[in-house]
Amino acid sequence: MRSSRSLFHTVAFSALLTAASLTASAASAADKITIMVGGYEKQIYLPAKLAESLGYFKDEGLDVELLNEAAGVDAENQLLAGAVQGVVGFYDHCVDLQAKGKFVESIVQFSQAPGEVEMVSSKHPDIKSPADFKGKTLGVTGLGSSTNFLTLFMASKAGLKPGDVVTVPVGAGGTFIAAMQQDQIQAGMTTEPTISRLIKTGEASVLVDMRTVESTRKALGGTYPAASLYMEASWVDAHKEEAQKLANAFVKTLKYINTHSAAEIADKMPKDFYVGDKDGYIKALDEGKGMFTPDGVMPEDGPKTVLAVLSEFSKNVKGKQIDLSKTYTTEFVKNVQ
Repeated sequence: MRSSRSLFHTVAFSALLTAASLTASAASAADKITIMVGGYEKQIYLPAKLAESLGYFKDEGLDVELLNEAAGVDAENQLLAGAVQGVVGFYDHCVDLQAKGKFVESIVQFSQAPGEVEMVSSKHPDIKSPADFKGKTLGVTGLGSSTNFLTLFMASKAGLKPGDVVTVPVGAGGTFIAAMQQDQIQAGMTTEPTISRLIKTGEASVLVDMRTVESTRKALGGTYPAASLYMEASWVDAHKEEAQKLANAFVKTLKYINTHSAAEIADKMPKDFYVGDKDGYIKALDEGKGMFTPDGVMPEDGPKTVLAVLSEFSKNVKGKQIDLSKTYTTEFVKNVQ
């Protein structure tokens, strides 16, 4: 009988240990925050990898996993599906999604300019302005992406109608360059370091530059808040402590960018991000790092510019009542010590 009881107690204790282990594992999994980045090798999304490299997530006691996704629209879909908790992508998705009944908000605003450039293939010197896009095939990272939004806006502002241009998803980096080399696209929108790579080889030139606040105002009519950390509003409301810690880490990162040289920042990034040209990477970063906000705060005139851009061509947004105050929050960045 004692042997039987002893066996029972051993089995019961073992079961308790297993249950405790599973509970601890589940708690650990629940504590992990997964953030999808719309191409973390792009300089516009540099704060994501830099925060990780500097150890700022760990300093806040966060277990953050960064996942890479070439197109921002695909990252957005992963967020809505519940596969990730946050996205490092363009703020304009928050406006676009509200028009579709989904409430997503930027909680840290990384940049106040898109950092994007419309490149024209050297094979097509006839393209001298967006009005010349008619009948051309234009490269974007993905259909429904921010590069697609901005491309369609420029075409519309130039007087072109839907159907006058074709946009095709070609990603960034090597796939974008190959599409231009093979004349699959005659022009396209991309970011650093792809811009510098194409200029260096002479395969493309800059048509519309949105890498600085000044040039963005000229192209789009105002400040255009772009790269951000955005999350579903319901998740943020239920995880205020985690949202604050994320804001702490990213605001520290933005301050680091604003107080360190491009060379110092580059040294903290993975070497493969240089694509074999560290000097070119540093030069591009030095010229473009002014796009980043110093404190993660949304530029005051930014959301209105984004709404005006999307309303120009988007059937989803045009004529819809958009509450811009629900597309971003400054609550967390303003609480950073």
